[in-house]
Amino acid sequence: MKNSLSIILPAKNEAASLHTLLPTLTDLYRDAEIIVVDDGSSDETGKVCKQYNVKVIRHAYAKGNGAAIKTGARNATGDILVFMDADGQHTPGYISTLLEAIENGNDMAIGARDKASHASLPRYIANLFYNKLASYMSDHDILDLTSGFRAVKARIFKQFLYLLPNGFSYPTAITMALFKCGYSIKYIPISCPKRTGTSHIKLMKDGLRFLLIIFKVTSLYSPLKIFCPVSVALFFTGMSYYGYTYIQQGRLTNMSILILLTSLIVFLIGLLSEQITFLIYSQNQKKDG
Repeated sequence: MKNSLSIILPAKNEAASLHTLLPTLTDLYRDAEIIVVDDGSSDETGKVCKQYNVKVIRHAYAKGNGAAIKTGARNATGDILVFMDADGQHTPGYISTLLEAIENGNDMAIGARDKASHASLPRYIANLFYNKLASYMSDHDILDLTSGFRAVKARIFKQFLYLLPNGFSYPTAITMALFKCGYSIKYIPISCPKRTGTSHIKLMKDGLRFLLIIFKVTSLYSPLKIFCPVSVALFFTGMSYYGYTYIQQGRLTNMSILILLTSLIVFLIGLLSEQITFLIYSQNQKKDG
């Protein structure tokens, strides 16, 4: 690597897996800055890290996976940031493939898990749904929206720290944001072993958060993707109701007019929001330039 490298691992009660993961990382990437963000662990996570002479940043209490990622990014000095889970699911051998994708001109490379790598069938189905929805919202094929194994240029990633949630899921937010801003992202197929310990993700609770993040980022960068379908649905509802009342009563009712006007208002709000985000993004680009 021509660029300096920082490997960031958010960890909460991952002492068992770090015993195996850290020796491998320090052996493969001797010149890399390895940062473990201890997110208020109650086990010996911090003590294990000290054994392998890696940089440890400890949160006084558990702030969440996203908060740990942001802490690691703020303290990282590398030109390229690699994020991976500390639970043993991400194989260090794939890091070189991610870095190669960055060297070939991509701004971010993501490890896309195969079907066998998901913890359960319901989670696999949920991820498929999120991938399809996010692909529509961003106009790009998203193969693994929630994968936490990725490499990214530090100067780009740090521009979006304000957008990342403190909990789950930072991968959703950063993937959507970079796609909407026109950055290059490449997916690398990976296979993940079973994690050590138990997962901190709750399917229903965190699944709802994923949806909210998708809509939040889309509303920031492409509001019409949300407002336009709603407007079209209202328009056809209004026209259908008008057709029904015209056949039954031979007239245009107030309800039909109200629905059609609501459709128009929703579309105009989306159009106005689109122009505002375009102006804000253009100003930010000028500042960055």
